[in-house]
Amino acid sequence: MLFKTRAVVILSVLTSLWWPVVAGPGRSMETEDLFRIQRVSDPQASPDGEWVAYVLTDVDKQENKTNSDIWLVPAKGGDPKKLTQSPKQDRHPRWSPDGRWIAFESNRGGSFQIYLIAAAGGEAKPLTSISTEAAQALWSPDGKYIAFVSVVFPEFSEKPFKESDELNKKKLDDLENSKVKGRVITQLLYRHWDSWVDGKRQHLFVVPIEGGEPRDVTPGDRDAIPTSSTFSAGDDFDFSPDGTSLVYTATPSPTREEAWRTNHDLYSVELRSGERRLLTPNPAADAYPRHSPDGKYLAYRAQERAGFEADRWQLMLLDRASGKARSLTGNLDASVEAFEWAPDSKKIVFEAEEGGQKPLWIVSVGGGDFKKIVKKGVCGEISVAKDGKRLFFSAHQMTRPAEIFSAKLSGGDIEPVTRHNEPFMRGLEMTPAESVSYVGAGGTAVQMWIVKPPGFEAKKKYPLVFWVHGGPQGAFLDSWSYRWNVQLWAAQGYVIVMPNPRGSTGFGQKFTDEVSRDWGGKVFEDLLKGIDYVEKLPYVDTAKMAAAGASFGGYMMNWFQGHTDKFKTLVTHCGVYNFFNMYGATEEVWFDEWDHGLPWENPEFDKFSPHRFAKHFKTPNLIIHNELDFRVPINEGLSLFTTLQRKGIPSKLLYFPDEGHWVLKPQNSELWHRTVFDWLKDYLRP
Repeated sequence: MLFKTRAVVILSVLTSLWWPVVAGPGRSMETEDLFRIQRVSDPQASPDGEWVAYVLTDVDKQENKTNSDIWLVPAKGGDPKKLTQSPKQDRHPRWSPDGRWIAFESNRGGSFQIYLIAAAGGEAKPLTSISTEAAQALWSPDGKYIAFVSVVFPEFSEKPFKESDELNKKKLDDLENSKVKGRVITQLLYRHWDSWVDGKRQHLFVVPIEGGEPRDVTPGDRDAIPTSSTFSAGDDFDFSPDGTSLVYTATPSPTREEAWRTNHDLYSVELRSGERRLLTPNPAADAYPRHSPDGKYLAYRAQERAGFEADRWQLMLLDRASGKARSLTGNLDASVEAFEWAPDSKKIVFEAEEGGQKPLWIVSVGGGDFKKIVKKGVCGEISVAKDGKRLFFSAHQMTRPAEIFSAKLSGGDIEPVTRHNEPFMRGLEMTPAESVSYVGAGGTAVQMWIVKPPGFEAKKKYPLVFWVHGGPQGAFLDSWSYRWNVQLWAAQGYVIVMPNPRGSTGFGQKFTDEVSRDWGGKVFEDLLKGIDYVEKLPYVDTAKMAAAGASFGGYMMNWFQGHTDKFKTLVTHCGVYNFFNMYGATEEVWFDEWDHGLPWENPEFDKFSPHRFAKHFKTPNLIIHNELDFRVPINEGLSLFTTLQRKGIPSKLLYFPDEGHWVLKPQNSELWHRTVFDWLKDYLRP
């Protein structure tokens, strides 16, 4: 583990890596700033390494929407230029192999389709007009074809395209126009996150650039990309170097078991014949295939334990000639996320969390010799230049929203490529995060972030808000967020504390594992010891402390209700309340089965269920829950609110009928922040 057990507290102040933190006289952040900041993402280096395409998203709060466009910037830095002009969503830019064209997805015509635009500029032209929409364009190596994803009704997928597309359109129209909105459901995973599945499958299509009908190359009643973001790292399919086949990530089979199985397999489909071949018989998850440029290897991510979505992801290398696979990161106690090949096929650059950061790493095809290229911040969306000298990536920290940077593959020499938000951010006072370590349950060290309010004065005492992250297999990283923004919360006059207790990722797999079937055990003790730590800080007003969390963090607020009186108030966002109801209504039941067992087999299934301790509830509580949250369904929040109201405990319910697990619409976000901050002010009053 990164943080070894020790009695000595380690304290460090993490300043911004790429720009100085504004210590004053900038103003404090306000909610409106979340909508003023431009959101930079998805950098893609051109084949000649001279340009970087990326997505820039602006928020139109008045219209309650966002607008994304494709931009270009010189790879060595300089003035960016806007490539697309649509008032809708233009995103996912991908360069043609010759660098002349950029494919992207857009809903400018009403539905999402694939468009092409010349890199030199001009009007974009549609490539697809499929009734079931098109997304995630991927060029074939010779530039003659594009593969894409479309969500279709599988019963029509074996038919010729024109016929199947007409049948898909008719069925979609019938569903939309029918006055009967009832659904007949015959198996699980019938809805996901915030959408109903309605019997559709995500298939891969291939379409010629010069015109012609798309062809479904993965027909049948099975998805060809992961339906859960848990198993996805981006574009989960890849052309072979000779362009004759596609390797893709298939969801579990038989499909009736896909709600409780985590097995995802890699398949190869030969484009001419349609013949499919299983490449990875691993019973756990395999995903994100990427061929080496020389065609000798297939790299991918894999887990070892079937049924466990938070198992460590290893970077695997499959020898295409022998069919044998081996791990390149078996001795790295961290989970590999997205990765990219170096052009010489000798190295791979990848993302993996470590101790509250997400550095960029590099490893050779020999394996085991990994090292960090970029050591701090939260880095991702890697794009390696074809000359093999530099890579491009997005990066952000608690004090800075994401921008695009470049670095040498050999490490260091980090340079900013975009500076969209630099002038605006210079007017805000950002507070650097402090990283501390304290002794948690069993003598194990726990890392925690502390962010003080702007204008902090050491001799004063400040109210405190104690955050608990979601997951529970997740972490508070040194990252920027547009939903729970620590700088915005601190600007309300609070000290914000963000611990990474048991279950947190980036601190070794054993540390992550130790929350399963123990939700109210060691993780709760870790959190209590974190509270003990901050209560000793001279600037914390211990009479004015609140706690807040979402998802598992919301669960922990509900657990706090029955197990501690440390807090003046609690904020529960989409939190689990009753384990039995949660299991019966959530969609990805593999998660509950791993972390709690089967309710009819495990006699202690609800041992840590908050509803069992309702007689001890007494803390004022704000509850936020959303109708379209299919992960932690709405009944969890309603049940908690009913209990609190029936017991006469001060409580308030904020309900969104048009949001899922997260609150994403700008005006809804504004109401969310106003309600939360007003509630906290009533109890903490800085």
